[in-house]
Amino acid sequence: MTSDFLSLHRPGDPLLMPNAFDAGSAKVLASMGFAALATTSSGFAATLGRRDGEVSRDEAIAHAAALTEAAGLPINADLENGFAATLEDVAHTYASAHTAGIAAGSIEDFTGDKADPIFDAAAATERVRAAVEAKGELTLTARAENYLYDRADLADTIARLQSFQEAGADVLYAPGMRDLDEIATLCREVDRPVNVLLLPGGPEVAQLAEAGVARISVGGAFLFNAYAGLVEAADDLLAGSTAYFDRLGPGRAAFDRATEG
Repeated sequence: MTSDFLSLHRPGDPLLMPNAFDAGSAKVLASMGFAALATTSSGFAATLGRRDGEVSRDEAIAHAAALTEAAGLPINADLENGFAATLEDVAHTYASAHTAGIAAGSIEDFTGDKADPIFDAAAATERVRAAVEAKGELTLTARAENYLYDRADLADTIARLQSFQEAGADVLYAPGMRDLDEIATLCREVDRPVNVLLLPGGPEVAQLAEAGVARISVGGAFLFNAYAGLVEAADDLLAGSTAYFDRLGPGRAAFDRATEG
């Protein structure tokens, strides 16, 4: 499953990889024909009533393994910054993810400290290398987080991702990028498949395909869309209305199709 996952990454014909947030959403998305899914740190944390960043390594790995079993598809696990301060702990995270049967996972260069959010480039590269050496057959996505933390520095982002590919990363990712020309430049300047996160006001799928993107994800957007439906139904109830029954059909039908047999 792991090698099959990497083969799905085709620049110009990107893998659409939605982010599931629980076993039910994973089953529904799998039944709709998606070839692979991802977890979402923000979405999973929300299902636990927590903020993004408040999930442990063991919880994240167990969650990704559960989604793998539920969907029967390759799952790309959002493993944040490896949940680790040391290189030894970085290695432990990715060895554990591989042992759990997870096809793929990510490592980011976020320090966990919003006052000083990004590891220096050399340290970040060593962390990627430690993950690569421990990951076995797991497909590793290395993430440069500049654009999520008000550091819209394309040159530094490209340099970081080039270092990460030299350290052995299989896929590259700079979440937060919205400018299509910058995304196209990034795709030209690296030699690994590039993932892009869809964002409001950013490029659409067809534009990203033309720019050479190989994989597209949605982050926590599907989970928060689901919560929007929950709020809408709850507002109906508070108003004394049962209008929410009128919206049950598509969701219930999708779940029934996904779980039949």
